[in-house]
Amino acid sequence: MITNQLALMRREIWEHRSIWITPAAVATITTLMAVAMVIAVAAFGEILNPDIEKIADATVPESMRRVALAVFLLGNTTVFLFAMWFLGIFYCLDALYAERKDKSILFWRSLPITDAETVVSKLLTVAIAIPLATMAGVIVSHLLNLIIVSIWLASEGANPMRFIWGAVPLFDTWIAVTTILLAVPIWLAPLLGWFLFISAWAKRGPLLRAVLPIAILPILEYIVFRSWTLGEAILSRLSIITMPIFESIAKAGFDEDDLQSMLSENISLVSWLDYGRFLTSIEVWAGLVVCGIFSTAAIYVRRYRDES
Repeated sequence: MITNQLALMRREIWEHRSIWITPAAVATITTLMAVAMVIAVAAFGEILNPDIEKIADATVPESMRRVALAVFLLGNTTVFLFAMWFLGIFYCLDALYAERKDKSILFWRSLPITDAETVVSKLLTVAIAIPLATMAGVIVSHLLNLIIVSIWLASEGANPMRFIWGAVPLFDTWIAVTTILLAVPIWLAPLLGWFLFISAWAKRGPLLRAVLPIAILPILEYIVFRSWTLGEAILSRLSIITMPIFESIAKAGFDEDDLQSMLSENISLVSWLDYGRFLTSIEVWAGLVVCGIFSTAAIYVRRYRDES
């Protein structure tokens, strides 16, 4: 079973090159943006020189530099996060539809692989392979951006080894980002299951058939019942910020005491993630159940649909 799943996931990565091309493209764009930023700042070097000297001053607390670098890395990561969000949705819409469209399903059905294994492999791809590919792009982008900024600081007389590499919370940031990237597909699970079902069922235009019910049903609910419960639930799932893993951050807010805590010597992004709240959240487990229902429906449709 595990061997089959690994082989099927390799097949998905091979057939859907966007899984690794998208993070590579985003990493390229963010790196070019960093180069452009350095060039723009260098153009005003004479004006900014005093500030650079102040930054390089040893009196600037390491905690301040640590927070600034963490914010810089997280800002860079945001682009990857949204790119993965779109990639996961469109992958699910295409995963079962494409094999019927190009008739490759007839070949795969000739192999000793069940429909359940195929659908599960696609779920594992969107839940594991895509986040890990995205994380690889994040790591490469972070390193390249820090190297670019280090070269610029060195050219301006600052010490990049002390200012950047001695303060940047690389591993803490990477662990936190990896956790978030793996949590996003779990939070989106009911929608991803729905998209997989539509991908198996739709004869044409899966995107339209997937989006229309999501858009129309909340409107009908409001017209008939004057309620927006379904709409709020859908919008909550579509929003990454509403994930329970961010609950402790949301409760903390932006009070002065919280900012002081963030500026402390022991700042850790990992400690700000609420793992327990996420793992025990009713919303998370209910979403996984809904995903299971839609995935089972996708298996049924794929098994009994006649593609010959």
